[in-house]
Amino acid sequence: MDALVRLLQLLVLLLTLPLHLMALLGCWQPLCKSYFPYLMAVLADKTNRRMESKKRELFSQIKKIKGASGKVALLELGCGTGANFQFYPPGCKVTCLDPNPKFEKFLMKSMAANKHLQYERFVVAPGEDMHEVADNSMDVVVCTLVLCSVQSPKKVLQEVRRVLRPGGVLFFLEHVAEPRGSWALMWQQVLEPTWKHIGDGCFLTRETWKDLEKAQFSNVQMERQPPPIKWLPVGPHIMGKAVK
Repeated sequence: MDALVRLLQLLVLLLTLPLHLMALLGCWQPLCKSYFPYLMAVLADKTNRRMESKKRELFSQIKKIKGASGKVALLELGCGTGANFQFYPPGCKVTCLDPNPKFEKFLMKSMAANKHLQYERFVVAPGEDMHEVADNSMDVVVCTLVLCSVQSPKKVLQEVRRVLRPGGVLFFLEHVAEPRGSWALMWQQVLEPTWKHIGDGCFLTRETWKDLEKAQFSNVQMERQPPPIKWLPVGPHIMGKAVK
């Protein structure tokens, strides 16, 4: 199967050669950073409609968390367009973090539509280096469809543990690789080199549940969900929480 994967990868590469040449020359990344927020605004709306019940189930647990000031200090990694804001309970003080500053105008729109939350600031930074966020300062960290595209999930999770207070909770919803040996995984492997450019660094074949299990949280709970949008090559999702 490895030989077949390499052959099909080459075929896809030839069919998308202009994209790969632009990436090689450094022309694609600035263009991707500009168009990606618009793409995510469309996809986030579709995903929210299909995942609404699961997101409400996941984020309703935030109501049980008691912040030191009476409000829940919440950090959202890779906040994107702010698609999760509508699911957070009142009483959250939200800090947004994303490496792409071009998401800000979409964030402002989501903030205006979700006045039940208190917004602290928008930090432009990668998840691997959140030095602007203090140690033990967050009651909750939220991470949805982010660990697929970071450079190092391990470093991001180390930073999450650093900024969470003792007993703080990471809530996650991430897409992961299809089962090993399946045809679905084979097609993810075929498409991944091209998909990474289209999806702003998104990897299709990461086994993110392993990173979460190795991140030294005191308790990790997760369940597997089918992909919400069938026509995309993203695989099943894992959803759950990890307690520091």
